[in-house]
Parts: sequence; structure tokens; C-alpha cells
Amino acid sequence: MQEAATPDILTSPALSIDGVYQLIDNDLGAVNQLIKKRLHSEVALINQLSNYIIYSGGKRLRPVLVLLSARALEYQGNQHINLAAIVEFIHTATLLHDDVVDASEKRRGNDTANAIWGNEAAVLVGDFLYSRAFQMMMDCNSMRVMEILSDATNTIAEGEVLQLLNCNDPDTSEQRYMDVIHFKTAKLFEAAAQLGAIISNAAPEQEFAMAKYGMYLGTAFQLVDDVLDYSSSSEKIGKNIGDDLAEGKPTLPLIRAMNTGSASQKDIIRKAITEGGRKHITEVMKAIVATDAIEYTAKIARDEANKALAMLSKIPPSRFRDALSSMAEFSVSRTF
Repeated sequence: MQEAATPDILTSPALSIDGVYQLIDNDLGAVNQLIKKRLHSEVALINQLSNYIIYSGGKRLRPVLVLLSARALEYQGNQHINLAAIVEFIHTATLLHDDVVDASEKRRGNDTANAIWGNEAAVLVGDFLYSRAFQMMMDCNSMRVMEILSDATNTIAEGEVLQLLNCNDPDTSEQRYMDVIHFKTAKLFEAAAQLGAIISNAAPEQEFAMAKYGMYLGTAFQLVDDVLDYSSSSEKIGKNIGDDLAEGKPTLPLIRAMNTGSASQKDIIRKAITEGGRKHITEVMKAIVATDAIEYTAKIARDEANKALAMLSKIPPSRFRDALSSMAEFSVSRTF
């Protein structure tokens, strides 16, 4: 199936990000109520930890994609509420497991669940959220929905393993890193947008377009996260500058700086990735600034957002399509 041509530039967003959330305020309220209801467990620690991570300041981007996709394709039922909550549970489970693997102590400016309750509790509550999500999938009574979500969950797990293999490996190529993004981050964006089309009984080309929109959007979103990790905006998103480097993650700005920098710059970045930590952060930052690493990564993110926008040509004009367009702009213009 042919993909739509990529536009040269993004158009001005029809809505601010606050306007997007206001447009689906009732739906989001219903999602939050369902999340609260389905989080409940007779085990007190599960309640404490899962509530802490679910309500720790996330923007619910993936559930928002489910809601907007369904509304843009004129869905009239209420299954989009259930699916949005499921997607948030899956995402939250990945965060819990991620933070344990990365030994992270901060997320969005808050202490991570594993820092408070320990790794064992964080992993097990992540498992609880995964299993609760699959319980909720059964309520959908749709094998197609089950297929999309189970495939997405499996792909995300593969992405986690790929990222682990890349850690502390300065020979990670740009393609290997982009594979991690597509598997680990973009796949759930893709599934979220596609689910709205599926429950709307959209035409095949519209379902394809929404899936591709989500994939491109998720890729752009992660690449901007990579840029923010080496900018003064890091503190605004609850991170320290160079958190990825400290964990030995060779993200795209580092890979680009190694590919275009001088021999000495390449050597210091390779050493920093291999060793992890923050010992070489000053020299690495100088190398990133001296090369086109930030601009290069930001341009690829912008290209991905443009591709996402091109997919929306298959969707009928509406306020909800405008909101999807605004989400693409938000993914590359945010500083938090």
C-alpha cells in the first residue's frame, strides 16, 4: 500500500496541547475513572505502588491517541475508553520494568517506584498491570484487538532486549538505534492509533494510515526526548543532563557526534558510552555542541512528524483530525 507523500513543512497547529485535552475532556475523565476502578487490588502494596506511578504526572499521550483516533473516525460506542485504559496500563508496566533495568531513581522529577519500594515490588506490580490489561482486553470481545495489543506488547519486550544489547556498546549503529525506537517506543503509539480505527470499522486504508501516523509520531517523540537529554530543558522533564549517557545508552545525538566528530571527540564519546556514568559529561557535551548532532536528530524528528501529518490526509476533516495534527506538532516542539 502506498504511503502519502511527506509535506515539506508542518502546518500551524489548529489547537494548543491544552485545547487537545479540552476537546476530549469527557472521554479522558471516563478513562481516569476506569483506571482508578481497575487498579484496585486486595493487596495494599499493589494499590500504593500502581497508584503512585499511574498518577505521577504523565500526559496520557497514548490513551489520548486511542480517543482521538476513534473520534476522528466517528466512533459512537464506549469501547475506546476501555482500550485507552488498557494502553495506559501497558505503558505504565513498561515504565516500571524500564526503571528497574536502568536502575533509575528519578522519573518526571519524582522518585521512581523501585527507588521507594524496591526492585522486586516494582517488577511484580508491573506484571500485575500487564495481566490486568489482558483481563480488560477480554471485555473487548475482539480477536483483532487482542492481536494488535498482544503483538505490540511482544514487540515492546523485544525492544527492551535490543536496548539492553546496545547499552555500553559504542559501535551501535544509527539503524540499530532506530530499531530500538520503533520497537520499544513507537510500537505502542502505533497500536493506540490503530485501535481507534479498528473499533470504528474504518476502511483498510484509514486503519493503515492511523497505524503509520502513530508509528511516525512515536518515533518523533522519542527522538525529541533524546535531544532534550542533552539540553537545558532536561530539568523541566524531570531528568538530569546526560541521564542516557550515565546509563550507557548510545542515543542518536551521541551516534551522530561520533560519526561526524574529530578523532579525539569520537574517542571520548566511545569511552563515555563504554564506561557509563557522568565522568566525561563535560567533554561529551562539548562534542555534541561542536558537531551537528542536536540539529541532525531534531531534523529527523521533524521529518517523522511530517510523515505522521501526511497520513492524516486519509482521515475526514474534523476537530479531532486537527487535534491529531496538533499532536504531531507537539511531539517536536515541546520542551518538557
